[in-house]
Amino acid sequence: MRIAVGADHAGFLLKQEIAESLRKQGHEVLDVGTNSTAPVDYPDFAEKVGLAVRDGQAERAVLICGSGVGASVAANKLPGIRASVCHDTYSAHQGVEHDDMNVLVLGSRVVAFALAQELVHAFVGARYTAEERHARRLAKVLALEKRYR
Repeated sequence: MRIAVGADHAGFLLKQEIAESLRKQGHEVLDVGTNSTAPVDYPDFAEKVGLAVRDGQAERAVLICGSGVGASVAANKLPGIRASVCHDTYSAHQGVEHDDMNVLVLGSRVVAFALAQELVHAFVGARYTAEERHARRLAKVLALEKRYR
């Protein structure tokens, strides 16, 4: 799977570790930055990750900031992006299976590398079920997005 990764300065080190872990698992990684711990603004990287997914350069993405909250809010402003901050493995796979989540957002100040790696593994390994109830709900989410954009 081709996975975009992006982070602000707070998430840079975790992003590097996650990208390397994904490569070792055989995934192709599209790193959209940042490339250091120098202060930057998370919305810039939420946009880059979101555009990579929206435009088909990546199937999914992992986005990291300090808490995960700001990056999640920013990424969800892009049409077609369904991002969620997850700090437990159930949410990481259930978000894909039920809600077709395409961007996993992590808080580098909330989760350590070992847990982050488990979260990414759960996210990447999950597939949208398209069961009738989930498809119906996702259609309503997409209709909301279309109505208010």
